[in-house]
Amino acid sequence: MCKGLAALPATCLKSAKDMKHRLGFLLQKSDSCDYGSSQGKKEKISSSQRVSQEEVRRWADSLENLIHHDRGLAAFRAFLKSEYSEENIEFWVSCEDYKKTKSPAKLSPKARKIYDEFISVQATKEVNLDSCTREKTSHNMLEPTLSCFDEAQRKIFTLMEKDSYRRFLKSPYYLDLVSPPAAGCGPENCKRSHAHTLDCNSNIISQCD
Repeated sequence: MCKGLAALPATCLKSAKDMKHRLGFLLQKSDSCDYGSSQGKKEKISSSQRVSQEEVRRWADSLENLIHHDRGLAAFRAFLKSEYSEENIEFWVSCEDYKKTKSPAKLSPKARKIYDEFISVQATKEVNLDSCTREKTSHNMLEPTLSCFDEAQRKIFTLMEKDSYRRFLKSPYYLDLVSPPAAGCGPENCKRSHAHTLDCNSNIISQCD
């Protein structure tokens, strides 16, 4: 046996250092293995692996289930962004936030900001509303209330429900979350890789005996 560093031959010391380096790399690789296999998914939905399969399946039941779940909303927003139509969900979210306004003094400036951004003729993110709804919403701006965007919000919700929501359910943004994880760097493969590396390192240790 090697009884001390001083007594070890140079080749044995080098092998031991190599083993230490490989073990350190293995630990880092093990921690990042799952991340690497799902990096594409994480660009679509943050921390999607934390959502249960049961919850993800409920997103297919209704648009309401989807966008009232933080992860579902993030996935749907990412999908709409890929289609360059994220203004619809952004308007819906802005309306939801607006309805939570508690200070009457803040209603008018917040309402004007939403109107200018999504509804006015010169809106930077104009949503697709019929002329009647647009005119009614414009009239509501004279005396903004918590419900002044309700009709416009319902119209946009219905539009998303009949159009983009259906496409979302057929897209990788949703299907990747309800499909089983692909082989490659899954838990079992990582374990096999881990065991193989340990076997190799055992051979290096045996050379020092």
